[in-house]
Amino acid sequence: MKEIIDIQRRIIPEALEMLERRYEVLRSIFTLQPIGRRALANHLSTGERIVRGEVEFLKNQGLIEINAAGMTTTAEGDEVLDKLKDIIYSIKGIRGLEEELKRKLKLNNVFIVAGDSDKDPYILNEIARETSKIIEGIVKENFIIGVTGGSTMAAVAKGLTQQTKDKGIIVVPARGGLGARMESQANTVAAEMAQRLKGSYHLLHASDTLSEKILQSIMEDPDIQKVRELIKQVNMLVFGIGRAGDMAKRRDLSSAVLDILKERKAVSEAFGYYFNIQGEIVYETRTIGIRLDDFVKIPHTIGVAGGTRKAGAIVAISKLKDNLFLVTDEAAAREILENY
Repeated sequence: MKEIIDIQRRIIPEALEMLERRYEVLRSIFTLQPIGRRALANHLSTGERIVRGEVEFLKNQGLIEINAAGMTTTAEGDEVLDKLKDIIYSIKGIRGLEEELKRKLKLNNVFIVAGDSDKDPYILNEIARETSKIIEGIVKENFIIGVTGGSTMAAVAKGLTQQTKDKGIIVVPARGGLGARMESQANTVAAEMAQRLKGSYHLLHASDTLSEKILQSIMEDPDIQKVRELIKQVNMLVFGIGRAGDMAKRRDLSSAVLDILKERKAVSEAFGYYFNIQGEIVYETRTIGIRLDDFVKIPHTIGVAGGTRKAGAIVAISKLKDNLFLVTDEAAAREILENY
């Protein structure tokens, strides 16, 4: 495919430019639907006249529909968008970027979506969509899936295809609650994921920010013990990769601990552990969910993060196991390759 694209770029470069433009219009409609023309033009930072022409073309091809609520993609539009992705990613050099990042991080499985989720929050939906496809490709009957919380994981759960057959799948939260937003709590994400996969779920009724003494007491609760036993049997873990400073603040750690993390150059946090860029543990907090010794034994682990800010955190977590599935975006990948 690369050879054909290179020839087209030399002979008819305008055709590739048009293909990319129409792909971006269709992808944006899919992500933001229903959306009006003016809002779409603002999102794409282009003129309404240009958008109007592309929209008319896509409508005539049966790829989008327009009604009072705005524009939406059709089933055929969704299918075309999915098939176009590999072509567009080859044009943009994303597939080559994936291979470079695999070599850099010494990982077997790296998936990159085009764009920068720091600058365009809708890229998060693309990351979530890619992660959902990976989950669906791996999951088998009677799997136990562990999932952490966060806005990325919430988007991943919502991106899963609604299943109609019960395969005996169980979903459990991989850690206790963090932050105040109910929709992105691990419990909420686990319930949504189980509903999409037509499975069952168990909840972990405890915050991940409690004192060690209180956590120790809670762990004696039979319901908590049951969930913790399921966590140790997890076949697949899906988790967001967090920056050390951000996660420390979400845990309400003291200024003294924040100073320690800074002094020890912590860049990433996962499962209550804080890591430096070499993937070494530099600080540990008590957590009610999954532990590092559980993590390394899980057959299928999918780590998800995007944006240049997460580059260091991704590098650190990638050192924990080479069979990690990493899903990230173009901006984070280029930052890692250029500066780490």
